[in-house]
Amino acid sequence: MMHLNSLKAFLADATVAPASGSSTPPAASSGATTLQPQSSPLGFIVPMALTLVIMYFVMIRPQSQQRKRQTQMLETLKPGDKVVTASGIVGSVITVKDKTVSIRSADAKMEMTKTSITEIIERNNEEKSAS
Repeated sequence: MMHLNSLKAFLADATVAPASGSSTPPAASSGATTLQPQSSPLGFIVPMALTLVIMYFVMIRPQSQQRKRQTQMLETLKPGDKVVTASGIVGSVITVKDKTVSIRSADAKMEMTKTSITEIIERNNEEKSAS
């Protein structure tokens, strides 16, 4: 414990500036004044701007593109399309409403929100109903 006290005392002596009437002058003031280098604002702004640009291309832009693809896919959703939901249920679309979709999977009929549809596996062929 004694070595920690001596370390604290050493650090306290090193950080406290000597009084003006002190007999021992500081080592750095041997007639020459030391200048602190001035940092320019560009030294701070350029790395920050570069970081923001990288974050945009790595995080924000891919998310917005994925969101566009998702909304476009949901707008083209039609009855008869085979879809996969976010929970992994595979089924055929029965009806499409404004915010919900009814799908049939095996013997079950479910109604869920459109946003839970993650992928369209197979599109409905309009030629079958035309003939």
